[in-house]
Amino acid sequence: MDDSVRLKRAASERAGESVGRSPSIRLDIWLDVACLFKTRSEAQTACRTGKIEVNGQSAKSNRLVRAGDRLTIGRAFGRKQLLEVRGIADRHVAKAEARQLYKDLTPAPSPEEIEQRRVERMYRAAVTPPRAPDKRDRRALRKIKERGGE
Repeated sequence: MDDSVRLKRAASERAGESVGRSPSIRLDIWLDVACLFKTRSEAQTACRTGKIEVNGQSAKSNRLVRAGDRLTIGRAFGRKQLLEVRGIADRHVAKAEARQLYKDLTPAPSPEEIEQRRVERMYRAAVTPPRAPDKRDRRALRKIKERGGE
């Protein structure tokens, strides 16, 4: 049996699908199962803070998602990820299977955007506060201080 058919059948049985209705699942569960967020609570937080839109409308975590819905996920630094729901699964599946649950419609970044991201990374690295010295660094500092006092 094809994996996508198996996923749809299992999901419809668990969701209590009635005749004529497409299977649906809560948005936060689907985002977690599709490996778009590390945990369900992260997905709920994203919904609560308005970072998730379903079909152009801001969505709460209890919103039901069906195949064919279009999602917009607000990512870091103002980037948006556009997705189309292809399948429904309410239990965790392998990451390769999870990628089959959606189609990524996000356009490829332009060369200007790539350069802007590179500059942002360099800037963040420059302004990040220095970390505490590790054991090797402390020893080197101690040697420098001992020499300076002579």
